[in-house]
Amino acid sequence: MAVKDITPQEAHDLMQKEPDCVYIDVRTAREFCAGHPRGAVNIPVAFPDPARGMVMNQDFVKVVETHFPRGKKIIVGCQAGPRSDAAARLLGEAGYQDVSSMQGGFGGMRDPFGSVVTPGWSSLGLPVSQENGEGVSYESLATKIK
Repeated sequence: MAVKDITPQEAHDLMQKEPDCVYIDVRTAREFCAGHPRGAVNIPVAFPDPARGMVMNQDFVKVVETHFPRGKKIIVGCQAGPRSDAAARLLGEAGYQDVSSMQGGFGGMRDPFGSVVTPGWSSLGLPVSQENGEGVSYESLATKIK
């Protein structure tokens, strides 16, 4: 499966046009709680580890499979883009057919000098939420793993 790259504006428009589409925010729970696209659910693709930096979430695909069928239209997003690309590849390998990776993520992609090269969801003024309750938070979704 070829992963589609979409912009934050395209992701927003798709979520408005197709309410059955799901946005999976693959950032950490802490990043998610600080603000995320309205309507997103949090399933981190990696966790921070003080000794090793970031480590893959071994249950990522399992949690997605527990809540979303393989035919579901899915948008994955992170802070800048790289984690969502990795998450989209994992979902494609698991048999998901309609996965898009949001380029620029929530905060925007920056070059080595700190200049924004791809604007993110928040800088474009798209709707942001801090909701992190049942059915949205990783904690609530992970407890239902098959």
